[in-house]
Amino acid sequence: MEHARAALRWLLALAYAYAGYRHLATPAPFLAITPPWVPQPAFVVAATGVAEIAGAAGLLFPTMRRTAGWALALYALCVWPANVHHAVHHIAIGGTTLGWGYHAPRLAAQPLIIWWALWTSGAIEWPFGRRHARERARRP
Repeated sequence: MEHARAALRWLLALAYAYAGYRHLATPAPFLAITPPWVPQPAFVVAATGVAEIAGAAGLLFPTMRRTAGWALALYALCVWPANVHHAVHHIAIGGTTLGWGYHAPRLAAQPLIIWWALWTSGAIEWPFGRRHARERARRP
């Protein structure tokens, strides 16, 4: 199970590092989906890019891993309104409006992304921890 956790942690770190880079290199799509109530959207988009890169790096260092997991989980929760705003207001990105075939799975995946950050960082063991604890208890 630890090999799977490590592989998924690296995958998540790569995904967040890439997303952070995109926030900084091409902020226009992220600015477009930022809800109007967010103050200083350009600063917020840049800050979220830095946060994603920092969180990705944190996942790779054992001493920072759990903190990074909690931070990325909180981050994913905090950016959820932008994803909802994007979906509900049919905001076009690069001239393309994405339908509910994209938005529904994307919105539904957000809790999975939150769990992924927590589990791969070791912040939580659910749902695998209980089973493994029983298996360890059975070993001589």
